[in-house]
Amino acid sequence: MNALHDGDADSYSGSGGLHDDLVRLRHALHREPETGLDLPRTRAKVLAALDGLPLEISTGKRLGSVTAVLRGGRPGPAVLLRGDMDALPVREESGVPYASEVPGVMHACGHDVHTAALVGAARLLAARRDELAGDVVFMFQPGEEGYGGARLMVEEGVLDAAGTRVVAAYGLHVFSTILPLGVVATRPGPLLAASDAVTVTVTGRGGHGSSPHAAADPVQAVCEMVTALQTMVTRTVDVFDPAVLTVGSLHTGTAHNVIPETARFEATVRSFSATTQRAVRQGVHRTVQGVAAAHGVRAQVDYQDLYPPTVNDADEAAFALRTARDLFGAGRAVEAPQPIAGSEDFSFVLQEVPGAFLGLGACPPDRDPATAPMNHSPQAVYDDAVLTDAAVLLARLAADRLELAAAVPTPSPTEKSR
Repeated sequence: MNALHDGDADSYSGSGGLHDDLVRLRHALHREPETGLDLPRTRAKVLAALDGLPLEISTGKRLGSVTAVLRGGRPGPAVLLRGDMDALPVREESGVPYASEVPGVMHACGHDVHTAALVGAARLLAARRDELAGDVVFMFQPGEEGYGGARLMVEEGVLDAAGTRVVAAYGLHVFSTILPLGVVATRPGPLLAASDAVTVTVTGRGGHGSSPHAAADPVQAVCEMVTALQTMVTRTVDVFDPAVLTVGSLHTGTAHNVIPETARFEATVRSFSATTQRAVRQGVHRTVQGVAAAHGVRAQVDYQDLYPPTVNDADEAAFALRTARDLFGAGRAVEAPQPIAGSEDFSFVLQEVPGAFLGLGACPPDRDPATAPMNHSPQAVYDDAVLTDAAVLLARLAADRLELAAAVPTPSPTEKSR
């Protein structure tokens, strides 16, 4: 891997030991992971790591977020950099020496890397604040894993933390698989999917297994719903604007010879456009109710829109790729050929302002990215080697984007009205 060396980062920041500092911070975060919206130990580590930097720091009201604003030495707009801080309810089996010391909780998605990298970006940019043509907002976000923390931070004003709406926003996500170590990937348009959650509860009439005719069996109805939903997706969704529906939980019954009263299943739906998201939502309701009517049972559908698709602005995605290629070389910055069906609540930020989300390979060099345990796995491992690269990439995105804005004259009110 042709990585950016510690010396290169130090020359950019004007300070020594950046990589070692970020490794120490990342390992400390990894040992004490926290889930959800309130992350007191994580927030304390972030605030300690930012202490002494020329930042305007505020914390969230409804969540344990940290927002820091760096004022540049030259006039200009503001840009935003984001790092998520929360972990997952996963029991760690990675075998790393800095493994989680909290039972049943693990940084299985690499958010500890994101947090440390954002601290690194803050250090790098603070060292060159006099050169910045505007301000930088650092968004340390809890609750990415299913809690919509980004949406809450947007509602609390993170996009306007510098006093004006940011003109662009950037974030990155490490991968323990898919991408080789140190490779950056993104694309214009949809990068990640919308995520919806579906819970279906079917109520019939219980009875004895020997006499199904005297009951209204919810088990058979649920089994038919699960298979019918797969057919529904293939026959109502455009193959070039796809969707994925996966049933991950199904519960019913208490004994082999008892027809239960109720049955319940839960599913996730992934899509890449509002059109397909709407078509699947309507199809789920139609299919479930149709099967229920055919079996003489009742069905209740709880359909929740969790995260919208993560859609990159085309110009910002192209700018981000150019920046990564300038830093690391053409071989380590590639345009992703297609979206990924994972989801991200950075999508709430990109709904409001133009920006780009990037992937960064963190698969250790002794593992094959095609077969390595993936994000969210108890065995997932993220290599520390990417920490400095991630920090420098975020810093360069902010600094270069501000410089780009400074080079383009702002239209006068008269010109805007033409």
